[in-house]
Amino acid sequence: MPHHEARGPASAAAYTLLVSIERGFDSGPVRPDPVGRMAGTEEERRVSRSTRIATGTLACPRCDAPVAPAGPLAPADRIACPYCAHAAHVRDFLSLDAPTRPARVVVRVVLPVAQPSVSA
Repeated sequence: MPHHEARGPASAAAYTLLVSIERGFDSGPVRPDPVGRMAGTEEERRVSRSTRIATGTLACPRCDAPVAPAGPLAPADRIACPYCAHAAHVRDFLSLDAPTRPARVVVRVVLPVAQPSVSA
């Protein structure tokens, strides 16, 4: 391979020695089918199980202060705002809009634990 000198201010390391271009003037088309719209809608479904329903934020409905839960909560549980002490149900603090805060909560479905039957 012949040695080529870099011309101009570019260094020799940045100089391209060989370039290959295929234009397809004398050969068949590169793609067998022309580019166009799809004939119909295609849907892909993946089989997986998840208990996750949504992602949201918990914030006080009165002062909009974020609330960090200490553990799992049910929508009917009562919580209080750490800033203004407003107390209400979790569902009143929960927002499922696109989260704007870095503090997020995950809403999941949790199956109830079967209680052992008491026989007398």
